This record gives sequence, structure tokens and C-alpha cells, in this order.
Amino acid sequence: MTQKSVMVFIEQSDAKIADVSLELVCRAKALADPLNVPVEAVAVGYGMSDQLDVLGHYGCDTVYCVEDKRLAHFTSVPYAKIAAGIIKKYKPQIVLFGATTNGRDVAPRIASELKCGLTADCTELKIGEYRIKDHVWKKTLMQIRPAFGGNIIATIVSPESMPSMATVREGVMKMSRPDPSRKVKIQKEKCEIADSDFPTEVIEVVRKESKVDLKSAKIIVSAGMGVSTPEAMQKVRELADVLGAEIGCSRAVVDAGLLCSDHQVGQTGTTVRPNLYIACGISGQIQHRAGMAESKRIIAINSDPNAPIFEIAHYGIVGDVNDVVPKMINAYKAKA
Repeated sequence: MTQKSVMVFIEQSDAKIADVSLELVCRAKALADPLNVPVEAVAVGYGMSDQLDVLGHYGCDTVYCVEDKRLAHFTSVPYAKIAAGIIKKYKPQIVLFGATTNGRDVAPRIASELKCGLTADCTELKIGEYRIKDHVWKKTLMQIRPAFGGNIIATIVSPESMPSMATVREGVMKMSRPDPSRKVKIQKEKCEIADSDFPTEVIEVVRKESKVDLKSAKIIVSAGMGVSTPEAMQKVRELADVLGAEIGCSRAVVDAGLLCSDHQVGQTGTTVRPNLYIACGISGQIQHRAGMAESKRIIAINSDPNAPIFEIAHYGIVGDVNDVVPKMINAYKAKA
């Protein structure tokens, strides 16, 4: 089998490249190096040519760029058709997509068109060896993701699929330090889609900015079901206020209606890497840990000394959140 490249589907909005695409280019570079193949990308849109140089800074060698006024806003059918055409033409070994709204829309369409495998919501990707009976596939893509409701971590391989495709959630892959001296080849590709390929028309785009920015927060105070009352939640808010922190939470808190989903950290929420993560009343099931385990410092507060969160915490406090958090607030104010 000829190994071609590792390719990334580039997402953009108003000609600005999404962070998840830069993260995937970094990961693609790490996958491409042991395969000794280049990193490529496919970018579909309009008016974005000037923004593509940054892909080279993160390790991309070639960008196949398709621009057309009709592509200014994401529309799944033409975007998928164009990307599938580029993949057919250049035959990459691996293709990566962000597990965003757009990525989850377009990736299955492309997989169906190419009749190849697709693994969704991966939390890790690496190159390894896969053996079954007497057959060995060397340097194949190992796609790692939670399964069975997050109760196990599964490694999925599709060595006979060409290409192997995966979606990865934003924030899961670390972004490497950019090298502004590194150049990328931008190759213009002809847009060969007809008006009939646009079954819908975007009339207006309305965006609502989130007031919660967990991804870039340096300190996060996060609430779990141990913070199950409005009174306890108010104490968590006070701790976040004195520390200048963002408020995060587990899925159970969102399901209980105590906080909106913008605050959710974990497998089905946001992946974060703050300098300090304070877990208040969070048991630490694998679904939540998948989104915060790489925080630089983790302080866990839980009344259950056997809570899984203590397995990854740098500092653990066994106690009731309602007792511990007010003491932390007073101690911080006294020292400040």
C-alpha cells in the first residue's frame, strides 16, 4: 500500500480559520512524521486565501484551496462534494475533521461517498501496529475514543479503509508552537460544482457570542452533583469570583438545570487545560475526566474519599463542598 499523506479538512467562518483546524494540523504533523509523508489540507470557502499561510506555521505542507462566492457560507452538500473530490484526486491515507457541527455534518457524507471508515469523537490518534491472527498491519492509524457511554476506552482500527477518517473534538489535541518561517504551498483547485448542487440557500447568518470562555480560562471552578442546590451553587460562584475564574460543571449539573451547557466540561462538553481546575463535588467519571485531565493543577473537593476524581487530582480535600468552599474563600480573602 502506498502511503500518501495525512489530510485535514479546514473549517473557516468569515474567512477565519477555526482553532480546531489548527489543532488538527498539529496532530496531523505528529502522525505524518513516523509515516514519512506530508501534511495536506483541503480548504473550501471564499475570500480566505490570505489566511491560509498560517497552516504552514503549524506543519502543513500543501493546501488545496477551492474558492467560490457561493461557498462563502458553509453548506453541507457542496462542501462535502468538493472535499470528496479532492480526497479522491490526491488519495491521502488519513483524513481528519473537527467534531464540530460542520465537521459532524460533512464527514459522514464524505465517508459514504468514498465508502470508507469513519470514527467519531476521537480523544487520541496515534500510529501503531495492528495484528489479527497471522496478518499484521504496520504503521496504521489507531483511533482512540470513549465507548459504551464513556465506561471504556476503545481503540478502533480500519487498516483496509482508504482513507482512514476520524473526527476530533475541539481542544482535545494540543496546538504546538507556530513557526512563522515555515511556508506552505497553496494550490488553487477549480470549483466544479453546479448551482443544482446547492439544495439550500443561506439568506442570513445570525451569531450569538457565548459569554462563557472555558477554553482560554486560566482558572476554572467546576461544580458537580455534590453542588446540587442553588445555595451550594452560589458558594461556587463566590469562589470563582474571588479567584477571577470561569465556572464549569459536569453534565449532571446541566441536566439538573443549574447551569447551561456552555459551562459543561467533559466528553460531551468542552475540553479544557487551565492552570488551575477546582472540582467541587465532582465524582470524576471518565466522561468528565476526558475534558479536564490535562489541567496543570487539579484540586478536588468531594465527601467520598474513594471518588475517582482523586486519582488524577494533585490535591484532594475530603469534605462537604458547603463547608470547604466558604473556608477557601475566607482563606483567599485573608491572604489577598
